[in-house]
Amino acid sequence: MTADTVKRFALSLNARIFLGAALGILLGLWFRHAGASSDFTVKGLYVSGLVSGVFIDLLKMVLVPLVFSSIALGVANLRAHHRIGRVWKLTLGFMATTTTIAVLTGLTAANIFHPGQGLQLSLFQDALSNFEAASLTPAEFFGKLLHGIFVNPVAAMAQPNILAVVVFALFVGVAVVQAQERYPSLLKLLDELFQLCMHMVGWIMHLAPLGILALMAKLVAVDSLALLDSLLLFVAVIVGTTLLHGAVTLPALLWVLTRISPLRFFRGARPALLTAFATCSSNATIPVTMRCLETDLPVRREISGFVVPLGATINMDGTALYEAAAALFVANLAGISLGLDQQLVVCLMAMLASIGAPGIPSAGMVTMVMVLQSVGLPAEAVAILIPIDRILDTVRTAVNVEGDLITSLVVDRWAGKGG
Repeated sequence: MTADTVKRFALSLNARIFLGAALGILLGLWFRHAGASSDFTVKGLYVSGLVSGVFIDLLKMVLVPLVFSSIALGVANLRAHHRIGRVWKLTLGFMATTTTIAVLTGLTAANIFHPGQGLQLSLFQDALSNFEAASLTPAEFFGKLLHGIFVNPVAAMAQPNILAVVVFALFVGVAVVQAQERYPSLLKLLDELFQLCMHMVGWIMHLAPLGILALMAKLVAVDSLALLDSLLLFVAVIVGTTLLHGAVTLPALLWVLTRISPLRFFRGARPALLTAFATCSSNATIPVTMRCLETDLPVRREISGFVVPLGATINMDGTALYEAAAALFVANLAGISLGLDQQLVVCLMAMLASIGAPGIPSAGMVTMVMVLQSVGLPAEAVAILIPIDRILDTVRTAVNVEGDLITSLVVDRWAGKGG
């Protein structure tokens, strides 16, 4: 059998992850049927723990260098656009506004519907042994936040203190922007480090189906099957809030700022939104998005040529909404309550996680780990999130691309002829 024949019949990564999750559920049910004290279950859970532990540890291993390089590089790449001041200021301001609204929408829905509440999965208990749920006053929270983020970057990477790593990456990116052309070697090094990390993530993703199989087997064997009901509620909350943001909030902002009707917008943006829905990739949709803006939604080429590639990198409303709500979902599954201060950290990290992250499932999983660990939540929760990620990714990617389209129209309207 030739290599081409093997490749033709090989399952895609998403199909293998779905298969791994299904086999994990069946294996977990087998463990439950055999009984917790049986030799088969004891040995099976031991092996599952080893395999799942290696998978999670590999994700944690690559997390810090990937987060640092992606965020620093994402900010540093703005230096190429320093000559079109009003355009990039409007672009970043509008993107930050819509992303903040999206995150607050996700957090509000998670606080209203409480998906996962009352389960307290035992799978997460070991990972939460060092979790602190202290209630702080606003003044105490602000002081602790400042004290915790401005620290030795080497120590932050070693601990790891994810929030401090993100802040240092932002400082590096801003410094490169202000220095303009003085540090070309540093910019190249950041790009190569990011590409290297993504190469390693590709290796890790080959283990994802096996890791998910082991995690799901352990989860089903030791915890309640009521998790499936909570998972369906979580999916409904994410789809509902993402559609609310995409069908109501963004079109309303467009109409208020440009007087372009939502009907006209969706008619012109339809090819790009359908492509984003089908491919689950903002980057792959860029050519279609550009064509929609330049033909069906007339936007000056110099505006769309700047906003769309930048937006495909850092403007991800759907992703930020999902990661913020998912953090509260995981907290409920673990039987803990996140205070307002911790939810503010989740809000901040969900917004920053999208900066520089490429539009591929593997990178999204790593940034999800970043958001969880920023408030001490267990990285093992990706076992629950990954099997449903592809379904949710279709909707949130469409909203991500919609955000780029609307940002282009708003910037084109307000930037003026001088740009």
